[in-house]
Parts: sequence; structure tokens; C-alpha cells
Amino acid sequence: MREQEVKYDCDRYRHLLAEAVDEGKRLALIELLIKEKARDQLAAHEARMTTEAIARVLGTPRKAA
Repeated sequence: MREQEVKYDCDRYRHLLAEAVDEGKRLALIELLIKEKARDQLAAHEARMTTEAIARVLGTPRKAA
């Protein structure tokens, strides 16, 4: 399984699931899903931090999440 940009591609995951015919391939798919979700969370965190930094520089009050 190859690494790709951070985004969910249902068709790609459906294809990978269809190919996961043994335990090793199923575990590799699970690992990939976990890894990509972690990347999404990191990207979201970085976006929040950037937004907060820009708000501080501009003096704009930050909205509560």
C-alpha cells in the first residue's frame, strides 16, 4: 500500500479492502487508516495553531471552539 496526500478517498479504501484477503493485508490496511487519520488530526491542529497565531498578530479575538 502506498502513501498518499492527507485526504480520504472512499473508492481507494474500498479497493484496498477488497484486496485485503489475508490477515497481513488487513492489518496493513488498518495501520494505513490509523496513520492517515493521525495525519488529518495533525493537519487540523497545525491549522488551528496558525489561525490563532494570525489572530494574535492582527489583534483579532479568538472564537471559542
